[in-house]
Amino acid sequence: MKAILLPAALCVALGSALAAHPAEAKGCIKGAVVGGVAGHFAHHGILGAMAGCAVGHHMAAKHEREERQNAMSGSGARGDDTDR
Repeated sequence: MKAILLPAALCVALGSALAAHPAEAKGCIKGAVVGGVAGHFAHHGILGAMAGCAVGHHMAAKHEREERQNAMSGSGARGDDTDR
């Protein structure tokens, strides 16, 4: 019975999280999968999935912020030698 209820609960939790904030879910699915697998080996799959979702979302936001800063800095980040 536990084997059926835990994945179902995970699907419901992730589904409701995605439905509530679809624009802010970047990185959550990938992080939840990785965290769920890692947590499964420690017998805490759902906790691992929740933590993985949080970390994945944080990393995606950080990556997006860095890309935005690089785009604003212009051509200085291209790496070509213009000082010759």
